[in-house]
Amino acid sequence: MRSGAVAVERAARATTMPVIQVEELTTGYRRREPVLRNVRFTVERGALVGVLGPNGSGKSTLFRALLGLLPPWEGSVLVEGQPARPNPDIAYIPQRETIDWDFPVTVFDVALMGRYPRLGLFRRPGKADRELALWALEQVGLVDQRDRLIAELSGGQRQRVFLARALAQEPELFLLDEPVSGVDAPTQHFVFELLERLCRQGKTALVATHDLSCVAQRFDRVLLLNREVIAYGPPQEVFTEALLHRTFQSHLLLLRYGDRVIVVEGEDGDERSC
Repeated sequence: MRSGAVAVERAARATTMPVIQVEELTTGYRRREPVLRNVRFTVERGALVGVLGPNGSGKSTLFRALLGLLPPWEGSVLVEGQPARPNPDIAYIPQRETIDWDFPVTVFDVALMGRYPRLGLFRRPGKADRELALWALEQVGLVDQRDRLIAELSGGQRQRVFLARALAQEPELFLLDEPVSGVDAPTQHFVFELLERLCRQGKTALVATHDLSCVAQRFDRVLLLNREVIAYGPPQEVFTEALLHRTFQSHLLLLRYGDRVIVVEGEDGDERSC
């Protein structure tokens, strides 16, 4: 088969093959203590998926499995039809608490780091890579901050820098672990609007978050996770009192006022809206 025909065939498979296929996944860190049990779900290309569950429910563990950093004990994890492995087509944004914000790097340095998965071990960034890093900073509104140290930025600005790093990588799949935790409201809206736009362009994103209201309003699908899959589907089907109670094991009230969604959580009546 000629190379052109091969490329066409691969492109055709890419438009029909699910980006993520997880089948009966059981895995963890200590052999007799699995964190995830019999997890099964499929993510189609272009989907914006919220991964919701309480602390310790296995959200970060699931992301490690999708990144190929935590092998299955049982079952399988396929990304683009292949067993999960470190892959430049997957961009990962970790929880902010895991990052050393005092490390002496500039905003531009961090954005440029997104190019290294594409370059390999022995190549240095060139002009095109630097232009891509600047483009990514423009997308998140921080190109004028490119020479500042990340330690000097606000929490919202820091999160935008790591979004720029992910954009510079030019991935097909974004994995974001609590991207709006502890940031201001404008940054929360910016992050979700950017993800919506990327998914409309054919990218795919999984977002671990506690922000039920924004997921209800903006996301295509929801994965309710508490060491196993409680439910997976569109928000209007998944966000029921019974399923949320099974997931969070506490009282959650979801209220809708037109296109506005309010979630009242716990005994203190903490309210979030998007």
